[in-house]
Amino acid sequence: MNRKKFLATSAVVGSGLLICKDLFATDREPRYGHNGMRYKMNTGWGRLDSGKYPVNDCHEMVMDNKGRILMLGNDTHNNVLIYNKSGRLLDSWGTKFPGAHGLTIADENDLQFLYITDTDTHQVFKTTMDGEIQLTINVPLDGGLYTKADEFKPTEVAVDTNGDFFVADGYGSQYILHYDGKGNLKSYFGGKGEGDEHLDNAHGITIDRRNLIPTLLVTDRTRNCFKRFSMEGRYIETIKLPGACVCRPVIRGQNLYAAVLRSPDLSVEKSGFVTVLDKNNKVVSNIGGTEPMYNNGVLQPMAQKEKIFVHPHDVCVDDDENIYVAQWASGKVYPYKFTRV
Repeated sequence: MNRKKFLATSAVVGSGLLICKDLFATDREPRYGHNGMRYKMNTGWGRLDSGKYPVNDCHEMVMDNKGRILMLGNDTHNNVLIYNKSGRLLDSWGTKFPGAHGLTIADENDLQFLYITDTDTHQVFKTTMDGEIQLTINVPLDGGLYTKADEFKPTEVAVDTNGDFFVADGYGSQYILHYDGKGNLKSYFGGKGEGDEHLDNAHGITIDRRNLIPTLLVTDRTRNCFKRFSMEGRYIETIKLPGACVCRPVIRGQNLYAAVLRSPDLSVEKSGFVTVLDKNNKVVSNIGGTEPMYNNGVLQPMAQKEKIFVHPHDVCVDDDENIYVAQWASGKVYPYKFTRV
């Protein structure tokens, strides 16, 4: 064998060994999810010194236009923790939100603002990115829907491009309240009831702009589904997610993501996972859950399969389609990161 042929043969054998080694390494590191949407888990991504930066319930997360990840929790030592994508703490603030629950980011006149819902104080706050309160929404007693403050337990906000915003009273009356940008109540829909137009545990809301006409997606967590409404509050359809007690809907690109607090219903503790739907609202991947299966176009009941979560409460998706997961009542754990592979 001449030297040229020997080197070529050696290169092929060597590359084969490297490929085998990479495959072997991949097999040793767990992947979670299905159908090409699979992820590596990093439970230490957001971990901090709990003496300096304690957390109780890590409720929701958003990413700002600087690529920073903001996490909202209900420990008043620091309601907001701000990370970079590598999990390094950049900043923290907030001592006035004992029931901090919902966190929404909105663009306005080349600036960004946050909307925070507090289920303990029965209020919604609009703040600057460093926590200065710009607007406070109290219980709308004048509208005739409420008689006292503790009937109002807002869980989420969705903000329109014109500054109008929608408040989901997910732990209270189950109404979706439509306000103008100055905080004046314009209309409402939903409320408790059994019909399609009614809601039970209206935990989350977002504006879906994946099609030409924007619509509202609202969580109906007790009934394992999202419901779609027009921007005026007219019921359009139900996206059934059997076995999944979903939190808020999160849209990134053409996909719809959601943390599943518990499965198959709210009575089963420590049974959460994360679900991913495609542009047609078909479940394509469950992180920590059973593989999504359809029978004659009907989604079959889903459940937790791998015990990598306790109670996932929200997801944030970055530009690289990595997922950050915040958890409620889960041993005061910091957020996890799931890197897409």
